[in-house]
Amino acid sequence: MAEQKTNQQPEQDLSQQSKVRREKLAALQAEGRDPFQITRFDWDHTSAQIKENFDALEGQSVKVAGRLMSKRGMGKVSFCDLQDRDGRIQLYARQDEMDEEIYKQFKKYDIGDIVGVDGEVFRTQRGEMSVRAKTITLLSKSLLPLPEKFHGLQDKELRFRQRYVDLMVNPEVKRNFAIRSRFIKFMRNYLDDMGYIEVETPVLNTIAGGAAARPFITHHNTLDIDMYMRIATELPLKRLIVGGMDRVYEIGRIFRNEGMDPKHNPEFTTVELYQAYTDFHGMMDIAEGILSGAAQAILGTYQVQWQGEDIDLTPGWRRLTMVDAVKEYAGVDFGAITDDAEAVSAAKAIGVELADAAEKTWGNALYACFDQKVEEQLVQPTFITMYPVEVSPLTKRSPADPRLTERFELFICRSELANAYSELNDPIDQRERFEKQVEQRERGDEETEMLDEDFLTALEYGMPPTGGMGMGIDRCVMLLTGADTIREVILFPTMKPEGAKKEEKAADAPKASAPKVEAAPAAIDFSKVEIEPLFADFVDFETFSRSDFRAVKVKECTAVPKSKKLLKFVLDDGSGTDRVILSGIHDTYEPEELVGKTLIAITNLPPRKMMGIDSCGMIISAIHHEEGAEKLHCLMVDDRIPAGAKLY
Repeated sequence: MAEQKTNQQPEQDLSQQSKVRREKLAALQAEGRDPFQITRFDWDHTSAQIKENFDALEGQSVKVAGRLMSKRGMGKVSFCDLQDRDGRIQLYARQDEMDEEIYKQFKKYDIGDIVGVDGEVFRTQRGEMSVRAKTITLLSKSLLPLPEKFHGLQDKELRFRQRYVDLMVNPEVKRNFAIRSRFIKFMRNYLDDMGYIEVETPVLNTIAGGAAARPFITHHNTLDIDMYMRIATELPLKRLIVGGMDRVYEIGRIFRNEGMDPKHNPEFTTVELYQAYTDFHGMMDIAEGILSGAAQAILGTYQVQWQGEDIDLTPGWRRLTMVDAVKEYAGVDFGAITDDAEAVSAAKAIGVELADAAEKTWGNALYACFDQKVEEQLVQPTFITMYPVEVSPLTKRSPADPRLTERFELFICRSELANAYSELNDPIDQRERFEKQVEQRERGDEETEMLDEDFLTALEYGMPPTGGMGMGIDRCVMLLTGADTIREVILFPTMKPEGAKKEEKAADAPKASAPKVEAAPAAIDFSKVEIEPLFADFVDFETFSRSDFRAVKVKECTAVPKSKKLLKFVLDDGSGTDRVILSGIHDTYEPEELVGKTLIAITNLPPRKMMGIDSCGMIISAIHHEEGAEKLHCLMVDDRIPAGAKLY
């Protein structure tokens, strides 16, 4: 059988190439031509400028600089592709048109080397716009070879981990970040033209407030206190509204100690803006104006494609109350329900369960129905308005219905892109809401608001009626670029460290200078393990055999929105049809740790609704206790076991 080809070169070949490149560098340094001693090259044109102004530049001298991405040619004539900040242009180098020694040096350059070129603009016989090189200067030596040219860097994990290589060999990736930059610039201009002032607020705080999220905790050595990295910029910005800065905004990094999935990264970028003397309707107009205006200005159209859907961003987006949305999409009319118990029963009747820490109220039942049944159906731009007071602790109550608040969230393609309020400016009501959040935190919800006494003091001085909004910049850029994961629009997304994997490989690798010695396995202390007593009752073999235990491969694993514990697995169970199972193991594992693993699952259990999702089976885990704390380990098996293999 012929050996299957891959786009990854053998490790020894890569090592050999690197060795050769280092030898070339050493030779250059010995000759007094160390490229790393060159401090500048004064280029005057880019590849795009030459192509866009070719008729005027043809026959003119230019200086260009960039990375060699390919080399081809025979003997005394060479062609190369030079990549600079704007794209690529062909270089034409001919020995009899250059200094012979410079040409010989150039022939030794490698793909990946960075060069400066002094030459003349011309068109080849085949009609390609090019630069005829007169002098080529090596500015930086590439000591590592680039990925194989026909396949580029395709491994997503490696692309995000080594973004610098991704940008080199996948030029289309740069488009996403150019659009990101233009979107932020458009947004700044939009708000500045409305009289907003851009400000900066602290990243480190003694209280994590402004959102329902779990914070990162750090320690300030001088003050000897723990501090929280901000989970929102809301409360400091509203203090500025109190102080008389009537229109403020901040574009900044936010940090939330939560799971990672295609829509979430632990650090992300938002814009928060606050405007005195307006309400959440004013914020709706701004959200629509920014997104639709940016699409037209950057893409030249209101029509975009995202997550397999055709999205129409033409202004005039739908505005729908949460009560009406649940009635339309889930068939339950909460407007006709007044009793808490009746509301909870109505939710349960359509397969919606309230979170354990949530009070069993009309508002929580309404929100749970929306969250589990409606959100996934919102594709075209839709403002969902009038949220229950239970889930909106910083929002002004509706004068028409005190169970509701003047709040909206903007949904496009099943994703939330913006969240806005008519801001609560009643300090007495705000204190009561904070105290409710504290009670919920004591019941086990770590993502509720903390009570901020200084913010309450600020409100007691008086805050004018105010509209405020937060928009997720990363998700907005995903929409404009068509990206299917947030990692495609963050230059350096959070990644699991490679250290552990490298240490494992190093431990497995044989040493050339010494005989192979089997390493003793690390000792594990089981002395504090508490095991439940074995079951005394026997189960007959026929009953046991009806449980279908199978090996399953994890194709995808994501955190379930609004759940702190549940992970959603998409599994290959050998049947050819993906199987979805939910498992409450997020406290122990991050989703990315489990992708690609081989697990054990029971596959013949009836579907069970969890957070509005059918869970078809059960992932098998091992549980024990140590000093009263529960310890859990997913049952992982050898990857050589195929999907669907049955356990006996």
